[in-house]
Amino acid sequence: MFKNGTDNRRAFLKKSLAIGGAAGTTMLASGAGADTPDPLITEIQDWNRYLGEGVDSRPYGMPSPFEGDVVRRDVAWLTADAKASVNFTPLHKLEGIITPNGLCFERHHGGIAQISPEDHRIMINGLVDNPLVFTMEDLKRFPRHSEFYFLECAANTGMEWRGAQLNGCQFTHGMVHNVMYTGVKLKDLLAEAGVKPSGKWVLPEGADASHMTRSIPMEKALEDCMVAFAMNGEALRAEQGYPVRLVVPGWEGNMWVKWLRRLEVGDQPWHHREETSKYTDLLGDGRSRRFTWTMDVKSVITSPSPQAPINHGRGRTVITGLAWSGFGKIDRVDVSIDGGRNWHTARLDGPSLSKSLHRFYHEFDWDGSELFLQSRAIDEQRHVQKTKNALRKIRGENSIYHNNAIQTWHVKPDGLVENVEIS
Repeated sequence: MFKNGTDNRRAFLKKSLAIGGAAGTTMLASGAGADTPDPLITEIQDWNRYLGEGVDSRPYGMPSPFEGDVVRRDVAWLTADAKASVNFTPLHKLEGIITPNGLCFERHHGGIAQISPEDHRIMINGLVDNPLVFTMEDLKRFPRHSEFYFLECAANTGMEWRGAQLNGCQFTHGMVHNVMYTGVKLKDLLAEAGVKPSGKWVLPEGADASHMTRSIPMEKALEDCMVAFAMNGEALRAEQGYPVRLVVPGWEGNMWVKWLRRLEVGDQPWHHREETSKYTDLLGDGRSRRFTWTMDVKSVITSPSPQAPINHGRGRTVITGLAWSGFGKIDRVDVSIDGGRNWHTARLDGPSLSKSLHRFYHEFDWDGSELFLQSRAIDEQRHVQKTKNALRKIRGENSIYHNNAIQTWHVKPDGLVENVEIS
């Protein structure tokens, strides 16, 4: 399969070299015909002719203006007010597993709090031996750790429970990002305060206008939670909780309290109405699953997808996507081009880290026929991503949380892609 493509490329390069100019310039074939010189190669362009800006023109580096479409986007009708809304990571435009800081999705309940680190304080109170208040400088005196984790909103893909709704990978799956967090272990802060034997839960509270709170079992707090002040090597962005946020690896994003100001230790969970709803998944038979914290094994093909159609026509085509699991590492990803009738083991590329995104690829020769693209992830604990119909039999269609179903993209003969469901 690769031989024909390789032979074609070699012949193409030989022909291009044969028609090179006297000065040795190689003329590449264009749509006008194989012997037509391409002026983008043969002619001097403006960027060759003029000097560019100097090193001080951009004190903080920005993307190329030609990448201006790679931005977070919202869906205006999702919520009544943008201060309590969400925007979405452009997954279809990203490579690798690291989300740039400026593209990590946002979810707010009271808008972005702007807090000076000099004025910020973090308090530990409740069932502790020594109630404490830390400044940011105090916090940074504890041992620091850096870890890669994904953060996914529990409502990611939630609009899709009742059918294909949003025509774009950014909008169906874009409430997830993956960065390297730097901070201190929550267990070190709790040890400094001294947790009483009756302390079984931790209540983090945010300093934003919503005073966001969530209940976290002490076992999880002591296992791997972090109090982070940096992401991808720089300070947290304001929309990501600057100057400090909680990191709860593998668990739903609403527990990752931003603008963290207080940690209260208690002997039972706090049952606020909003908190209870976030920890509950309504099932089809009227019952509810309670305390569904862990984000299930999941994957999605990011390209081709509705916002990343096939523009090159027939021939060698690269399928790529992301997979993740709140239970640990991804062990395998399978890809189907015919709606799940046949599966091919994808190639995992890059680092494989626990509770982090994994990048996968599958290359094939497209003949121009319609495709039904799917991906299916399997994690190291052998959890297997299921079809939406299989999940509906268990959970019904009324929940908006924890939809980790297999996604289907319909590729049409013209290369355009649509979000669909197949029975």
